[in-house]
Amino acid sequence: MKKVSFHYADRQLNIPDKTGIKAAVEELFILEKRELDHIEYIFCSDEYLLEINKQYLQHDFYTDIVTFDLSEEKDETIGEVYVSVDRIKDNATKLKQPLKNEVLRVIFHGSLHLCGYKDKSDKDSKLMRSKEDFYIDKYLNSRK
Repeated sequence: MKKVSFHYADRQLNIPDKTGIKAAVEELFILEKRELDHIEYIFCSDEYLLEINKQYLQHDFYTDIVTFDLSEEKDETIGEVYVSVDRIKDNATKLKQPLKNEVLRVIFHGSLHLCGYKDKSDKDSKLMRSKEDFYIDKYLNSRK
């Protein structure tokens, strides 16, 4: 079984260099000293993710990403990361960022959650953003 896989629920997203991004996710886990067994990224619509948010987290609002840690053992990492294609396209426009950067941000964000990083407090959110930026820069620089 592959360690990183991409799936599409009810939205498609053209992701250039899937192989390179998957390798970058695997490297992130190595650098964060976490064992990666398997992570699935499921790309979907706002409505699809809203239903997941309501059903499993009791949150009635749109979000760009929901991460589920399905690991049963402490020394393994198995996860599902749901990503709203609608939200990341909207965020890219609002933040004046290339769509590819927003795609990378949410992909790395989900991975970082599975590595134990949180983003509820300002302090945690700043650390998470700094880690996202680090892995985005690392990936983009490796492609030059």
